[in-house]
Amino acid sequence: MAIKAGQIDKGTALLIKGQPYVVTDREFVNPGKGSAFVRIKMKSPTTGQTLSDTIKTQETVDDINVSDRDCQYLYQDGELFHFQTTDTYDEVTVPMVTFPDYQFLMKEGETYRCTFWEESLLDIQIPSKVIYTVAEAEEAIKGDTVTGTTKNAVTDTGLKVRVPIFIKAGEKIRVNTETKEYLERVND
Repeated sequence: MAIKAGQIDKGTALLIKGQPYVVTDREFVNPGKGSAFVRIKMKSPTTGQTLSDTIKTQETVDDINVSDRDCQYLYQDGELFHFQTTDTYDEVTVPMVTFPDYQFLMKEGETYRCTFWEESLLDIQIPSKVIYTVAEAEEAIKGDTVTGTTKNAVTDTGLKVRVPIFIKAGEKIRVNTETKEYLERVND
């Protein structure tokens, strides 16, 4: 199938030189002179390779049909993420290098929406805000009351986050998964 470059959005799956790529960033540019174009960045979920391209909006590119399925995250073994589809209970593995930032964002046992092309897992959709439990937090220095003072903390998944000095181990915090920044303390 072919679509015009102007129809490409973030998350669109394209077939480039026989390999699937997912668009990670898209910028529409309409210069004063000349044709409008789209500047895109893509990532191959199978190899982890990234590409950048500039395409005139009227040119066509090959897109691929993908399907979304719910998958339960089981565990990671240092090389692979292991999932199980919730509809057929098939086990799906994907190399960790394909999604290097996700190692500390996903929680075992949680269900994530995953995008597939044929049998290849192309994308894992992680919510933009997730609640984690603080596993470790530095001790606050007595008398350090400057507004906005932060300290290092590690969540139960291993994610390192800067948190306000009043956060202690065992507390729950909400984190922006895109920026990996602390948002707020969560009370049960």
